[in-house]
Amino acid sequence: MRDPILRDEAAQGGAEPRATLTRRQFLAGMSALTLAVGFRGGLAVAASLDPAKLPFEPNAFVRVNADGTVTVISEYLEMGQGTFTGLATMAADELDVSLDKVKVVPAQADVKKYANPIFATFGWTVQGTGGSTAMAGAWKQMREAAAAARMMLVSAAAKTWKVDANTLHVEDGVIVHAPSGRRAGYGQFVAAAARESVPTHVVLKHPDDFKLIGSDKTRRVDVPAKVDGSAIYTQDIKVPGMLVAVIAHPPRLGGKVQHVDASKAKAIKGVVAVVEVPGDGEVQGGVAVLAHNTWIARQGRDALAITWDDSHAFALSSDDIYKQFRALADQPGVVAEKRGTVLNAAPEGGKYLEAVYEQPYLSHAPMEPLNCLVHLQGSRCEIWNGEQWATGDQAMAAKELGLKPEHVTIHQLYAGGSFGRRANPQSDYVREACRIVRAAHAQDINAPVKLVWMREDDMRAGYYRPLTVHKVRVALDKAGNLVSWNHDVVGQSFMQLPKPDSVDPVLVEGTADIPYDIPNFKATQHAPKLPVQTQWLRSVGHTHAAFVGETMMDEAARAAGKDPYAFRHALLASKPRHRGVLDLAAQKAGWSTPLAAGAQGTKRGRGIALQFAFGTYVAQVAEVTVQQDGSFTVDRMVCAVDCGTVINPDIVAAQVEGGIGFGLAFLHTAITFDKGHVKEGNFNDYPVLRMSGMPVVEVHIVPSKEAPTGIGEPGVPPAAPAVANALAAATGATIRTLPLGDTLRPA
Repeated sequence: MRDPILRDEAAQGGAEPRATLTRRQFLAGMSALTLAVGFRGGLAVAASLDPAKLPFEPNAFVRVNADGTVTVISEYLEMGQGTFTGLATMAADELDVSLDKVKVVPAQADVKKYANPIFATFGWTVQGTGGSTAMAGAWKQMREAAAAARMMLVSAAAKTWKVDANTLHVEDGVIVHAPSGRRAGYGQFVAAAARESVPTHVVLKHPDDFKLIGSDKTRRVDVPAKVDGSAIYTQDIKVPGMLVAVIAHPPRLGGKVQHVDASKAKAIKGVVAVVEVPGDGEVQGGVAVLAHNTWIARQGRDALAITWDDSHAFALSSDDIYKQFRALADQPGVVAEKRGTVLNAAPEGGKYLEAVYEQPYLSHAPMEPLNCLVHLQGSRCEIWNGEQWATGDQAMAAKELGLKPEHVTIHQLYAGGSFGRRANPQSDYVREACRIVRAAHAQDINAPVKLVWMREDDMRAGYYRPLTVHKVRVALDKAGNLVSWNHDVVGQSFMQLPKPDSVDPVLVEGTADIPYDIPNFKATQHAPKLPVQTQWLRSVGHTHAAFVGETMMDEAARAAGKDPYAFRHALLASKPRHRGVLDLAAQKAGWSTPLAAGAQGTKRGRGIALQFAFGTYVAQVAEVTVQQDGSFTVDRMVCAVDCGTVINPDIVAAQVEGGIGFGLAFLHTAITFDKGHVKEGNFNDYPVLRMSGMPVVEVHIVPSKEAPTGIGEPGVPPAAPAVANALAAATGATIRTLPLGDTLRPA
């Protein structure tokens, strides 16, 4: 049997380990060897390779193999969003090869090579996946990397054949010299291309010449391995001698272990050790059971008898937090945006509306709960993880283990979802795994340890989308024009704000930058501190901002006696791309025609919502049916999206569909506290959207020649407000609190 580390990379499309002859390629080759075999035995493997089979690697992102196939190195995590396919598509198009000749392998943690270029524009030198930045960041980077490789290969062919490079062209990875009829695949020129200078000016394809980018016939490159089971997730990974750790966290945030009786756990066959794991404000800690497999470790964990010290633990209930936040909403806040002078009463002949909105903590609830494999050997460590935050996790793991960051090797695997949870700036679960390993070493247990969280551990271990209270006051003049909007947001920040009066741009995103032309506008914030850890969730601040802004916009339209679509359209005169998606969604949904009636005794409604997030413009129209008992179904969602140049139309549609499903779950899910205890623990009481609840979804893409923008997150925010507006249209119900619970009264 092969080394499992080699097997794992192969399962994700990895190439064979290699070394190279030129200085540039030798250094790159050593990097690739580390990717394949970790820090063990690299030189020995390098010495055994046949130089004739070495790939051509002109940069950190693309290598062309001796058989003519192409390997793309992804700095971004593939967690179901289609990143690998997007990268492969860009590289294949610039190289003029078919997509079936391209395989994608994940990069190791190496911020010098793989810093996220979009994050860099904000001053963050970080290798990480998030903020819907993958395609936007790779758009120039990956295409230039592939185009440089193509130019060097063509130049090598020209010199070999002694012809002008301008007389050559490429057809599906074959370099052709039409005047002489000579043809040869890329693979025949990899050695010669390695001797070429990297071009200082790279010529990219004109969009009119794209063959794959924008095509609706491209397939996903990660699907075959996910279908046949060869794709390797952290939950699948096994290395020789590995133990599995399952941990008992304190039932209240901030609780500590007072006493543990591990006798029953240790009596279970297969349990190897029980270790206490130190906790703090960022890592919960607790007591971990190490065993030969997950099931035994869980049995051992459940057999522990632990007395917890809750003297300093969090003890508030959700109602307490809402009460505190509502009081803050009535106080002057930190001004995030201001123009004109907001009104405190209705203008003459006009109307004044005031509303308070409440939205709960939310769990990320990815399909694959958090997990991480750590192997500490002396002054070096290897980590296997669905790695979304490589630079931070590498640095934090090194600090926990007393190592230098460069001595921590992170192997990136597939992740079964994340929605932002694996991109934790505190690296909580990675640090927890490192602390377990450290505690195991103290007991002379030096095996690799894989930490596995059960669903309840994942849902109750903190780091939630923040609970928020919004207070909004709007004024309409006697003609029904929206003339004033005053918006207060109260919610925890997961940013390190430099001072109390600093603006948290994430807390007020989607609020402070509301796109509508309102002459008098003010947005303020309060960012109270609580022991509950919070973190970005898919679409971040827009998840709560869109619901408030777009349902309040409908309330204003109804008060003005105007159609909600027409009301918005009039306020977007200076925003053509916002108007573009709004108009397209309304047109495709048949907004101007009456909604078909439902069965006798039911009511039907149609609602619209708009949001600009992560550089992308999205509008959605929802159609709902409300039964006599107040229960309802979402029947149809029509979405228009403008995300710049589309790389893979099918993936754009899939991401928007998934985003709508994610956003619809906000209508039903909440994380609630009862005297410090998280009440929800699994999908029975945290009901993410079921397949039966998914409506028919139509996605319409606005053609564009602009650079690609985000798509993984922008589909989420408009879904819940579009449905809430549809419910209001059907029943007259005003929805200001999520989840709905019993707020939708029987019609």
